[in-house]
Amino acid sequence: MDDKKIFEEMINILKPYAKNQDRLATATLETHILNDLKVNSARLVDVIIKCEDVYGISVDDDEADKIRTIGDAVKIIKQKLG
Repeated sequence: MDDKKIFEEMINILKPYAKNQDRLATATLETHILNDLKVNSARLVDVIIKCEDVYGISVDDDEADKIRTIGDAVKIIKQKLG
């Protein structure tokens, strides 16, 4: 799966959790999930769980701690999908 498809799916996954929908509409790989989209840290856990369900992967705590931007999430998902 290519980065663009993963990115597009990440936008869909983030929609219910992002308080700043305007910023989500113009999001890039560099968009910070907590600061730019105003997703709180508890909801970020929900986002990661949703990613695990959608992609059939498992993200461990160390990897989850590294997810700050949408690009970080895309990178980890791509690695997991091999």
